[in-house]
Amino acid sequence: MTNQDENLDDIISSLIDVDEEETSPNKEEKQELTGEPVTLTERASKQVKTIIEKEGLDDNLFLRVAVEGGGCSGLSYKLGLDYRTEDDVVFENYGVEVIVASKHLMYLEGIEIDYPDGLDARGFTFDNPNSVEDCGCGTSFSI
Repeated sequence: MTNQDENLDDIISSLIDVDEEETSPNKEEKQELTGEPVTLTERASKQVKTIIEKEGLDDNLFLRVAVEGGGCSGLSYKLGLDYRTEDDVVFENYGVEVIVASKHLMYLEGIEIDYPDGLDARGFTFDNPNSVEDCGCGTSFSI
């Protein structure tokens, strides 16, 4: 585990409010996953393909969707092109493979990523059903 992963785990742990009386120290609780996929809209998929083609990037790079501590609401979305690891869960949308580290899936399950290209909005947007509070810029959330 890298220092960045350890730092992310510490930040995520600090954001989760757990009552110590309700949790047994010998028992790990896991949030049940709903099985909902991480999805890209057709527009977002086209934009990812355009970026890969324009930059002439390696065919073994995939769109990684992740979270990191920070932002005005507690957690921030991260998008980037990365290589797949054994720990990744893979989703395919309109010919684009999306990878998510399994430890991030509980925050991202069911999210829809879009890419509006109009006068009032441009760039990747996130519609996350797990979020209870979003910041005004749309790149930060809390659960």
